[in-house]
Amino acid sequence: MLFAFFNWHPSPHFLASALLLLPVLLLALWLDRTWGEPRAAFHPVVWMGHYLTACGRITAVCRPLPAFVGGTIAWCAGALAVGALSWMVQGLLEAQFVRLTAVADVQAGVSVLLLLALMAWLLKCMLSWRMLRREVLAVEEALQQSPQAGRERLSWLVSRDTSQLTESEVRQSAIESLAENLNDSVVAPVFWFVLLGLPGAAVYRFANTADAMWGYRGIYKGQNWKWAGKWAARSDDVLSWVPARLTALLMWLVSRGFKFAALHREAARTPSPNSGWPMAGIALALNVHLSKPGVYTLNEAGRAPGAADTQLAVGFASKVLHGLLLCATIAIVLIAVTVK
Repeated sequence: MLFAFFNWHPSPHFLASALLLLPVLLLALWLDRTWGEPRAAFHPVVWMGHYLTACGRITAVCRPLPAFVGGTIAWCAGALAVGALSWMVQGLLEAQFVRLTAVADVQAGVSVLLLLALMAWLLKCMLSWRMLRREVLAVEEALQQSPQAGRERLSWLVSRDTSQLTESEVRQSAIESLAENLNDSVVAPVFWFVLLGLPGAAVYRFANTADAMWGYRGIYKGQNWKWAGKWAARSDDVLSWVPARLTALLMWLVSRGFKFAALHREAARTPSPNSGWPMAGIALALNVHLSKPGVYTLNEAGRAPGAADTQLAVGFASKVLHGLLLCATIAIVLIAVTVK
């Protein structure tokens, strides 16, 4: 194997990490499906938001250079803290698992179960499928009442002004948000978890939250984020680059209904380096057109999405999630086998 070629022998902690990732991931997805989001007071991502809000009040009112430096330092400090804390939790679990495999000890066994549950809960907090699914369907339910109700409900999902959107544009925005957040809230955290464990998922979630709160091109809600949020925006672009394309690839594999070449062509129509990929994937898979007025139109030849297409989009995203779980399982098993 590759490790033997380089004469490298993995530590017991490395082996423990590979063996524990799969049950943690499965339990995290089960927790999300069963209970959804924890209360805000106990949600780690909410805590990240409080930290970012506090730092943003300072950096967003500074001149360009201090704003950029301050935003960069605040981002790095937050990412370091999040990564270190999650690394400690994972390290404790791995150490207790190694102890359990060496000596059948009841105390170590209980510690492993408790730490595994804690790690799974923390990972669940880094991803969110149930809430995303619920909120997208809620937009469609509101649209059935009135376009105004749909616009108001959509404003819970997106940061853009929804007050002037037509019924069709509201539905398109909901499907776009589903596709984009499928990557941000599910695929990317799982990707980084498989690659780097809980610290990878936690740092990614911090970066994505920072981008959502700071990553604006100019004035937003009275604060200037052009420089204060630049590092946060670029960091999220880098960390989301591979997952966004993986999300689109999974859509292509699950759909089998559109040409892969069309995916690259349509994704390039959006100004974002990443969000266009999952949005183009779902537009092509459903054969609908999705647009942001004055900015882009994806799959222009497709039909306008109807009421049934929101449910179809959610069902399609669920299939993508199943494909992701299969790929993650294979990757984790290959890691565990390789390091033996």
